[in-house]
Amino acid sequence: MTVEGTVYLDHAGTTSLDPKVLEAMIPFFTEHFGNPSSIHTVGQEARYALDESRERVSKVLNCRPREVVFTGSGTESDNSAIHGVATALRETGNHIITSSVEHHAVLHACQYLEPMGFEITYVPVDANGMVQPEAVYDAINERTTLVTIMYGNNEIGTINPISDIAKSIKKRSKELGRTIVFHTDAVQAAGYLSLDVSELGVDLLSLSGHKFHGPKGTGVLYIKRGTPYLPLIHGGGQERERRSGTENIPGIIGLSLALETANNVREETSVRCADLRDLIVGSVIERIPGTRLNGHPTQRLPNNANFSFSGIEGEPILLGLDMAGIAASSGSACSSGSLEPSHVLLALGQSAETARGSLRLTLGRENTEEEVEYLLGVLVELVERLRQLPSLTTAAS
Repeated sequence: MTVEGTVYLDHAGTTSLDPKVLEAMIPFFTEHFGNPSSIHTVGQEARYALDESRERVSKVLNCRPREVVFTGSGTESDNSAIHGVATALRETGNHIITSSVEHHAVLHACQYLEPMGFEITYVPVDANGMVQPEAVYDAINERTTLVTIMYGNNEIGTINPISDIAKSIKKRSKELGRTIVFHTDAVQAAGYLSLDVSELGVDLLSLSGHKFHGPKGTGVLYIKRGTPYLPLIHGGGQERERRSGTENIPGIIGLSLALETANNVREETSVRCADLRDLIVGSVIERIPGTRLNGHPTQRLPNNANFSFSGIEGEPILLGLDMAGIAASSGSACSSGSLEPSHVLLALGQSAETARGSLRLTLGRENTEEEVEYLLGVLVELVERLRQLPSLTTAAS
Protein backbone atom coordinates (compact mmCIF):
# COMPACT_ATOMS: atom_id res chain seq x y z
CA MET A 1 0.00 0.00 0.00
CA THR A 2 1.23 3.50 -0.83
CA VAL A 3 -0.03 7.02 -0.19
CA GLU A 4 0.72 10.30 -1.90
CA GLY A 5 2.90 12.86 -0.14
CA THR A 6 4.17 12.80 3.42
CA VAL A 7 2.13 11.16 6.15
CA TYR A 8 2.49 13.74 8.89
CA LEU A 9 2.15 12.26 12.38
CA ASP A 10 3.99 14.86 14.46
CA HIS A 11 1.21 17.33 15.27
CA ALA A 12 2.45 17.61 18.87
CA GLY A 13 5.63 19.10 17.38
CA THR A 14 3.89 21.64 15.19
CA THR A 15 0.97 22.00 12.78
CA SER A 16 0.47 23.52 9.36
CA LEU A 17 -0.88 27.05 9.13
CA ASP A 18 -4.59 27.05 8.31
CA PRO A 19 -4.97 28.72 4.86
CA LYS A 20 -7.91 30.79 6.13
CA VAL A 21 -5.76 31.98 9.01
CA LEU A 22 -3.00 33.02 6.62
CA GLU A 23 -5.52 34.86 4.46
CA ALA A 24 -6.69 36.87 7.47
CA MET A 25 -3.11 37.70 8.48
CA ILE A 26 -1.74 38.95 5.15
CA PRO A 27 -3.43 42.40 5.04
CA PHE A 28 -1.87 43.27 8.41
CA PHE A 29 1.63 42.80 7.04
CA THR A 30 1.05 45.34 4.27
CA GLU A 31 -2.17 47.42 4.21
CA HIS A 32 -2.95 47.67 7.95
CA PHE A 33 0.59 47.79 9.30
CA GLY A 34 0.08 50.34 12.06
CA ASN A 35 1.40 50.26 15.61
CA PRO A 36 -1.60 49.68 17.91
CA SER A 37 -0.16 52.13 20.43
CA SER A 38 -0.37 55.01 17.92
CA ILE A 39 -3.34 57.37 18.12
CA HIS A 40 -3.70 58.01 14.39
CA THR A 41 -6.13 56.12 12.17
CA VAL A 42 -3.56 53.66 10.85
CA GLY A 43 -2.58 52.73 14.38
CA GLN A 44 -6.17 52.49 15.56
CA GLU A 45 -6.98 50.02 12.78
CA ALA A 46 -4.38 47.76 14.33
CA ARG A 47 -5.74 48.47 17.81
CA TYR A 48 -9.22 47.41 16.76
CA ALA A 49 -7.87 44.13 15.31
CA LEU A 50 -5.90 43.54 18.53
CA ASP A 51 -8.97 44.10 20.70
CA GLU A 52 -11.09 41.89 18.48
CA SER A 53 -8.50 39.09 18.71
CA ARG A 54 -8.33 39.39 22.49
CA GLU A 55 -12.12 39.11 22.66
CA ARG A 56 -12.03 36.03 20.44
CA VAL A 57 -9.48 34.27 22.69
CA SER A 58 -11.35 35.24 25.85
CA LYS A 59 -14.50 33.53 24.59
CA VAL A 60 -12.63 30.26 24.13
CA LEU A 61 -11.11 30.54 27.61
CA ASN A 62 -14.35 31.84 29.17
CA CYS A 63 -12.53 34.74 30.80
CA ARG A 64 -12.38 38.53 30.67
CA PRO A 65 -10.59 39.96 27.61
CA ARG A 66 -8.26 41.91 29.91
CA GLU A 67 -7.07 38.62 31.40
CA VAL A 68 -5.61 37.57 28.02
CA VAL A 69 -1.94 38.45 27.45
CA PHE A 70 -0.34 37.86 24.04
CA THR A 71 3.22 36.53 24.08
CA GLY A 72 5.79 35.26 21.58
CA SER A 73 5.48 31.52 22.33
CA GLY A 74 4.24 28.88 24.72
CA THR A 75 7.73 28.83 26.23
CA GLU A 76 7.54 32.55 26.96
CA SER A 77 4.09 32.10 28.48
CA ASP A 78 5.36 29.34 30.79
CA ASN A 79 8.44 31.32 31.80
CA SER A 80 6.41 34.48 32.37
CA ALA A 81 3.91 32.65 34.56
CA ILE A 82 6.56 31.03 36.73
CA HIS A 83 8.93 33.99 37.05
CA GLY A 84 6.06 36.46 37.31
CA VAL A 85 4.37 34.79 40.27
CA ALA A 86 7.59 33.66 41.99
CA THR A 87 9.01 37.19 42.05
CA ALA A 88 5.71 38.82 42.96
CA LEU A 89 5.29 36.59 46.01
CA ARG A 90 8.97 36.34 46.92
CA GLU A 91 8.45 38.08 50.26
CA THR A 92 5.78 35.58 51.32
CA GLY A 93 7.42 32.32 50.26
CA ASN A 94 10.04 30.66 48.09
CA HIS A 95 8.55 27.22 47.41
CA ILE A 96 7.33 26.12 43.96
CA ILE A 97 5.73 22.79 43.13
CA THR A 98 5.81 21.18 39.70
CA SER A 99 5.88 17.62 38.34
CA SER A 100 8.70 15.43 37.11
CA VAL A 101 7.19 15.16 33.60
CA GLU A 102 6.70 18.80 32.65
CA HIS A 103 7.84 20.33 29.38
CA HIS A 104 11.35 21.78 29.57
CA ALA A 105 9.88 25.27 29.31
CA VAL A 106 8.57 24.70 32.83
CA LEU A 107 11.34 22.51 34.24
CA HIS A 108 14.17 24.77 33.10
CA ALA A 109 12.35 27.90 34.28
CA CYS A 110 12.02 26.35 37.73
CA GLN A 111 15.62 25.15 37.74
CA TYR A 112 16.77 28.65 36.82
CA LEU A 113 15.20 29.97 40.03
CA GLU A 114 16.89 27.49 42.35
CA PRO A 115 20.24 29.34 42.64
CA MET A 116 18.22 32.46 43.53
CA GLY A 117 16.97 30.87 46.71
CA PHE A 118 13.81 29.19 45.47
CA GLU A 119 13.01 25.65 46.55
CA ILE A 120 11.45 23.41 43.90
CA THR A 121 9.51 20.24 44.64
CA TYR A 122 9.09 17.86 41.71
CA VAL A 123 6.12 15.68 42.59
CA PRO A 124 6.30 12.17 41.13
CA VAL A 125 3.76 10.67 38.75
CA ASP A 126 2.15 7.25 38.73
CA ALA A 127 3.01 4.49 36.25
CA ASN A 128 0.78 6.15 33.65
CA GLY A 129 2.44 9.55 34.01
CA MET A 130 -0.46 11.14 35.90
CA VAL A 131 -0.11 13.65 38.73
CA GLN A 132 -2.37 12.79 41.65
CA PRO A 133 -4.12 15.66 43.49
CA GLU A 134 -3.13 14.09 46.81
CA ALA A 135 0.55 14.30 45.89
CA VAL A 136 0.22 18.02 45.21
CA TYR A 137 -1.73 18.58 48.43
CA ASP A 138 0.92 16.76 50.48
CA ALA A 139 3.75 18.73 48.86
CA ILE A 140 2.33 22.16 49.79
CA ASN A 141 3.88 23.82 52.83
CA GLU A 142 3.82 27.18 54.58
CA ARG A 143 6.26 28.64 52.02
CA THR A 144 4.49 27.48 48.84
CA THR A 145 3.48 30.26 46.45
CA LEU A 146 3.07 28.53 43.08
CA VAL A 147 2.01 25.18 41.66
CA THR A 148 2.55 24.50 37.94
CA ILE A 149 1.20 21.23 36.50
CA MET A 150 0.66 20.53 32.80
CA TYR A 151 -2.79 19.75 31.38
CA GLY A 152 -1.91 17.16 28.71
CA ASN A 153 1.58 15.68 28.47
CA ASN A 154 3.38 16.53 25.25
CA GLU A 155 5.19 13.17 25.03
CA ILE A 156 2.89 10.45 26.36
CA GLY A 157 -0.46 12.26 26.13
CA THR A 158 -1.62 11.62 29.70
CA ILE A 159 -4.28 14.11 30.81
CA ASN A 160 -3.92 15.38 34.36
CA PRO A 161 -7.00 15.98 36.56
CA ILE A 162 -6.44 19.74 36.60
CA SER A 163 -9.75 20.72 38.20
CA ASP A 164 -9.24 18.20 41.01
CA ILE A 165 -5.68 19.43 41.53
CA ALA A 166 -7.03 22.99 41.67
CA LYS A 167 -9.50 21.98 44.39
CA SER A 168 -6.76 20.36 46.46
CA ILE A 169 -4.62 23.50 46.14
CA LYS A 170 -7.50 25.76 47.20
CA LYS A 171 -8.24 23.50 50.16
CA ARG A 172 -4.64 23.55 51.36
CA SER A 173 -4.36 27.28 50.69
CA LYS A 174 -7.37 27.91 52.92
CA GLU A 175 -5.96 25.69 55.65
CA LEU A 176 -2.65 27.55 55.63
CA GLY A 177 -4.23 30.98 55.16
CA ARG A 178 -1.92 31.92 52.32
CA THR A 179 -2.00 32.71 48.59
CA ILE A 180 -1.04 29.77 46.36
CA VAL A 181 -1.25 30.38 42.61
CA PHE A 182 -2.00 27.57 40.14
CA HIS A 183 -0.61 27.57 36.58
CA THR A 184 -1.14 24.97 33.87
CA ASP A 185 0.75 24.47 30.61
CA ALA A 186 -2.17 23.73 28.25
CA VAL A 187 -0.14 23.90 25.03
CA GLN A 188 -1.02 20.35 23.93
CA ALA A 189 -4.63 20.53 25.10
CA ALA A 190 -5.81 23.26 22.72
CA GLY A 191 -8.09 21.89 20.03
CA TYR A 192 -8.69 18.65 21.93
CA LEU A 193 -9.78 19.54 25.48
CA SER A 194 -11.89 22.28 27.05
CA LEU A 195 -9.91 25.41 27.91
CA ASP A 196 -12.60 26.88 30.15
CA VAL A 197 -10.46 28.39 32.92
CA SER A 198 -13.43 28.62 35.26
CA GLU A 199 -14.05 24.88 35.04
CA LEU A 200 -10.34 24.11 35.31
CA GLY A 201 -9.93 26.36 38.34
CA VAL A 202 -6.54 27.76 37.28
CA ASP A 203 -5.06 31.20 37.82
CA LEU A 204 -2.72 31.12 34.81
CA LEU A 205 -2.78 29.09 31.58
CA SER A 206 -0.30 28.91 28.68
CA LEU A 207 -0.97 28.33 24.97
CA SER A 208 1.16 28.25 21.80
CA GLY A 209 -0.28 29.28 18.42
CA HIS A 210 1.53 26.80 16.20
CA LYS A 211 0.09 23.79 18.03
CA PHE A 212 -3.43 24.39 16.66
CA HIS A 213 -2.79 25.53 13.07
CA GLY A 214 -1.84 29.08 14.00
CA PRO A 215 1.44 30.89 13.27
CA LYS A 216 4.72 30.14 15.00
CA GLY A 217 6.10 32.82 17.29
CA THR A 218 2.75 33.46 18.99
CA GLY A 219 1.44 32.53 22.41
CA VAL A 220 -1.13 33.34 25.08
CA LEU A 221 -0.87 33.67 28.82
CA TYR A 222 -4.14 33.84 30.73
CA ILE A 223 -3.70 35.71 34.02
CA LYS A 224 -6.73 35.71 36.29
CA ARG A 225 -7.62 39.13 37.62
CA GLY A 226 -5.98 39.72 40.99
CA THR A 227 -3.22 37.15 40.52
CA PRO A 228 0.10 38.44 41.93
CA TYR A 229 2.36 38.90 38.90
CA LEU A 230 5.45 40.86 37.87
CA PRO A 231 6.35 41.09 34.15
CA LEU A 232 9.25 39.16 32.69
CA ILE A 233 9.73 41.65 29.83
CA HIS A 234 9.94 45.41 30.50
CA GLY A 235 9.73 48.33 28.10
CA GLY A 236 6.81 50.23 26.65
CA GLY A 237 4.15 48.81 28.93
CA GLN A 238 2.09 47.03 26.27
CA GLU A 239 -0.45 44.34 27.25
CA ARG A 240 -1.42 46.38 30.29
CA GLU A 241 2.23 46.39 31.43
CA ARG A 242 2.35 42.59 31.62
CA ARG A 243 4.33 41.98 28.41
CA SER A 244 6.13 44.94 26.86
CA GLY A 245 6.96 45.06 23.17
CA THR A 246 4.95 46.17 20.14
CA GLU A 247 2.28 43.56 19.59
CA ASN A 248 2.63 41.15 16.65
CA ILE A 249 -0.72 42.05 15.09
CA PRO A 250 -0.64 39.60 12.14
CA GLY A 251 0.44 36.80 14.45
CA ILE A 252 -2.15 37.64 17.09
CA ILE A 253 -4.91 37.72 14.49
CA GLY A 254 -3.73 34.35 13.20
CA LEU A 255 -3.53 32.83 16.66
CA SER A 256 -6.97 34.01 17.68
CA LEU A 257 -8.66 32.77 14.50
CA ALA A 258 -6.84 29.43 14.68
CA LEU A 259 -7.84 28.97 18.33
CA GLU A 260 -11.46 29.85 17.60
CA THR A 261 -11.53 27.41 14.68
CA ALA A 262 -9.85 24.63 16.65
CA ASN A 263 -12.31 25.08 19.49
CA ASN A 264 -15.31 25.09 17.15
CA VAL A 265 -14.33 21.72 15.63
CA ARG A 266 -12.85 20.34 18.86
CA GLU A 267 -15.39 17.60 19.52
CA GLU A 268 -15.42 16.40 15.92
CA THR A 269 -11.62 16.45 15.71
CA SER A 270 -11.22 14.64 19.03
CA VAL A 271 -13.56 11.82 18.00
CA ARG A 272 -11.85 11.35 14.62
CA CYS A 273 -8.36 11.41 16.11
CA ALA A 274 -9.32 9.07 18.96
CA ASP A 275 -10.71 6.53 16.48
CA LEU A 276 -7.49 6.62 14.45
CA ARG A 277 -5.36 6.56 17.59
CA ASP A 278 -7.19 3.48 18.88
CA LEU A 279 -6.68 1.79 15.53
CA ILE A 280 -2.94 2.49 15.78
CA VAL A 281 -2.67 1.35 19.40
CA GLY A 282 -4.66 -1.84 18.94
CA SER A 283 -2.84 -2.85 15.79
CA VAL A 284 0.66 -2.05 17.05
CA ILE A 285 0.16 -3.95 20.32
CA GLU A 286 -1.31 -6.92 18.46
CA ARG A 287 1.14 -7.07 15.57
CA ILE A 288 4.46 -6.05 17.15
CA PRO A 289 5.59 -8.22 20.10
CA GLY A 290 7.51 -6.51 22.88
CA THR A 291 5.58 -3.25 22.56
CA ARG A 292 4.55 -1.05 25.48
CA LEU A 293 2.00 1.78 25.27
CA ASN A 294 3.32 4.72 27.28
CA GLY A 295 0.87 6.94 29.14
CA HIS A 296 -2.61 6.42 30.50
CA PRO A 297 -4.62 3.85 28.50
CA THR A 298 -7.78 5.99 28.45
CA GLN A 299 -7.12 9.39 30.08
CA ARG A 300 -4.90 10.57 27.24
CA LEU A 301 -5.02 13.17 24.50
CA PRO A 302 -7.15 11.82 21.64
CA ASN A 303 -4.38 12.31 19.08
CA ASN A 304 -1.45 10.77 21.00
CA ALA A 305 0.04 7.28 20.76
CA ASN A 306 3.46 6.70 22.35
CA PHE A 307 5.21 3.32 22.29
CA SER A 308 8.40 1.73 23.54
CA PHE A 309 9.77 -1.20 21.52
CA SER A 310 12.06 -3.65 23.28
CA GLY A 311 15.37 -4.37 21.61
CA ILE A 312 15.68 -1.27 19.40
CA GLU A 313 16.28 2.44 19.81
CA GLY A 314 14.00 5.18 18.57
CA GLU A 315 16.35 6.89 16.13
CA PRO A 316 16.53 4.08 13.51
CA ILE A 317 12.74 3.75 13.70
CA LEU A 318 12.33 7.45 12.95
CA LEU A 319 14.82 7.32 10.11
CA GLY A 320 13.12 4.28 8.61
CA LEU A 321 9.72 5.92 8.82
CA ASP A 322 11.06 9.10 7.28
CA MET A 323 12.49 7.16 4.36
CA ALA A 324 9.01 5.73 3.86
CA GLY A 325 7.50 9.22 3.85
CA ILE A 326 6.18 9.19 7.41
CA ALA A 327 7.01 12.06 9.79
CA ALA A 328 7.02 11.08 13.47
CA SER A 329 9.11 11.77 16.58
CA SER A 330 10.50 10.14 19.69
CA GLY A 331 9.31 12.85 22.07
CA SER A 332 9.43 16.61 22.49
CA ALA A 333 10.55 18.44 19.35
CA CYS A 334 12.46 20.84 21.62
CA SER A 335 14.81 18.05 22.72
CA SER A 336 14.82 15.82 19.64
CA GLY A 337 18.52 16.49 19.06
CA SER A 338 19.44 15.11 22.47
CA LEU A 339 20.87 11.61 22.92
CA GLU A 340 19.55 11.52 26.47
CA PRO A 341 16.54 9.27 27.18
CA SER A 342 13.20 10.98 27.72
CA HIS A 343 12.87 12.42 31.23
CA VAL A 344 9.15 11.66 31.00
CA LEU A 345 9.68 7.94 30.38
CA LEU A 346 12.36 7.79 33.07
CA ALA A 347 9.84 9.32 35.50
CA LEU A 348 7.50 6.44 34.66
CA GLY A 349 10.14 4.04 35.93
CA GLN A 350 11.49 2.89 32.59
CA SER A 351 15.16 2.05 32.14
CA ALA A 352 17.31 4.37 30.06
CA GLU A 353 17.56 1.69 27.38
CA THR A 354 13.81 1.25 27.13
CA ALA A 355 13.24 5.01 27.19
CA ARG A 356 15.52 5.41 24.18
CA GLY A 357 13.30 3.09 22.15
CA SER A 358 10.20 5.27 22.14
CA LEU A 359 8.07 6.43 19.23
CA ARG A 360 5.52 9.25 19.43
CA LEU A 361 2.76 9.39 16.83
CA THR A 362 0.46 12.43 17.07
CA LEU A 363 -2.49 12.80 14.74
CA GLY A 364 -4.23 15.89 13.40
CA ARG A 365 -7.52 16.75 11.78
CA GLU A 366 -6.15 16.11 8.27
CA ASN A 367 -5.03 12.50 8.85
CA THR A 368 -6.97 9.65 7.25
CA GLU A 369 -7.53 5.96 7.89
CA GLU A 370 -5.65 5.23 4.67
CA GLU A 371 -2.57 6.98 6.09
CA VAL A 372 -2.85 5.01 9.33
CA GLU A 373 -3.05 1.70 7.44
CA TYR A 374 0.04 2.69 5.48
CA LEU A 375 1.86 3.56 8.71
CA LEU A 376 0.99 0.23 10.28
CA GLY A 377 2.27 -1.74 7.30
CA VAL A 378 5.56 0.15 7.27
CA LEU A 379 6.06 0.11 11.05
CA VAL A 380 5.46 -3.62 11.53
CA GLU A 381 7.95 -4.50 8.81
CA LEU A 382 10.46 -1.88 9.97
CA VAL A 383 10.55 -3.02 13.61
CA GLU A 384 10.93 -6.64 12.55
CA ARG A 385 13.81 -5.75 10.24
CA LEU A 386 15.59 -3.59 12.81
CA ARG A 387 15.38 -6.30 15.44
CA GLN A 388 17.34 -8.57 13.13
CA LEU A 389 20.25 -6.11 13.09
CA PRO A 390 22.40 -6.67 16.22
CA SER A 391 24.21 -3.36 15.74
CA LEU A 392 20.94 -1.45 16.23
CA THR A 393 19.71 -3.26 19.29
CA THR A 394 19.95 -1.67 22.71
CA ALA A 395 22.21 -2.81 25.48
CA ALA A 396 19.16 -4.30 27.20
CA SER A 397 18.59 -6.72 24.31
